[in-house]
Amino acid sequence: MARNFRYYEKKRGDRRTGSRAAASVGEALFFASLLLLGCAGLVAIVLFLLIPQWQVQQEYVQGTCTVLHKRSEPTQDDDGTTHQPGIHVEYQVGKETYRTWIHDVQPVYDNGGDDQQAALDRFVPGSRYPCWYDPADPHKVVLSREGNAWIWLVMIVPLSFIALGGGGFLYRALHWGKSAERRKVLAQRVQQTDLFGANGDSNRKLPNVPDDADITNSPGTRLKFRLPIGTSPGWALFGIMIACLFWNGIVGVFVAMAVGDYLAGEPDWLLTLFLVPFLLVGFVLVYVFIRQLLVTTGIGPTLVEISDHPLHAGDCCRLFISQSGRLAFHSLEVLLVCEEEATYRQGTDTRTETREVHRQQILRREGFDVQRGLPFETECELTVPAQAMHSFKSDHNEINWKVVVEGEVAGWPDYKRSFLVIVHPPNGRAPR
Repeated sequence: MARNFRYYEKKRGDRRTGSRAAASVGEALFFASLLLLGCAGLVAIVLFLLIPQWQVQQEYVQGTCTVLHKRSEPTQDDDGTTHQPGIHVEYQVGKETYRTWIHDVQPVYDNGGDDQQAALDRFVPGSRYPCWYDPADPHKVVLSREGNAWIWLVMIVPLSFIALGGGGFLYRALHWGKSAERRKVLAQRVQQTDLFGANGDSNRKLPNVPDDADITNSPGTRLKFRLPIGTSPGWALFGIMIACLFWNGIVGVFVAMAVGDYLAGEPDWLLTLFLVPFLLVGFVLVYVFIRQLLVTTGIGPTLVEISDHPLHAGDCCRLFISQSGRLAFHSLEVLLVCEEEATYRQGTDTRTETREVHRQQILRREGFDVQRGLPFETECELTVPAQAMHSFKSDHNEINWKVVVEGEVAGWPDYKRSFLVIVHPPNGRAPR
């Protein structure tokens, strides 16, 4: 029985080529772990460094303390013995007197040198100095409200992990399931871009009909051209991930503050009620991200090739559809869709509305399975309506034609992928 997941590909000479599937999964897991590690580090910095510093600067109440004793306390670490100054203070909150040792007199200490001694020399036993204490827990007291600038430098580390992990994960998602030949064709698109308008004759003849250079520069394997996908699932996943991290990161800070109030025995019910709708939005974003992640990584790439392009009203052509993955389809439908888009101003706002004006079924298959390594492939015929409005683009209006593949898959979210096509007028000239 053949294995669905091979650790090695066929043998070449004296060596074996590694499994591309295993390599792709390994890279995705590696970058995902970097992303999660960066997010965890960022949350830890916010919870244990930024929030306490913000509380000291915003919530602590000023008072006066008396210095009773001071000392330099040795501590052991990997660099040897270091010294940390300690100040024993007495202060009064209401009618109660507190005595405690304060160690955060100076943020960074050397091996018993001038810096820690200078920190101790600032305080004279028996003298009184300003202090700041936590009104919710008066045992927490500090002698300085100055923030530590190094915290912002430390944040570079988790942000770097997030950038590397997110970028690598996005790259892996964009290239998931694509062959080396396909990636080469995609790379050639940049080199073949017409920077000086040498191929713009059709645009001069049909000034409001979009150019099809981005479609005809990608050759197909079965038919003449391979249609580019409208919105890549990888970019959609990256956008949702950024929105999810940004929203839940901000909400998480306020949640940590609310939890801290609960732990201190002084729950802030107003803050809790205020956070409920924001938490619900955060859960929805997490759900949408997980759903898009499943669609991007679990459902294989969809390829659509066309026998001729551009199309004309009343023309017929052949379509080739290829769907990869290991999926059990309830239904797979291929449609020809025309959408009208209008942009207008309403007061000071600019609004864009999109309306579907034509929907034509090209192909529908029901109840079939797709095996890994054996994509579902089929050809069908596409006929553009004879009275169809040609593709059109201006500053405020657009007419867009696209081939849409919609799939309903068992155990996976439903998906829809669109592929743009250009329709010209029947005689190839713009109407007067």
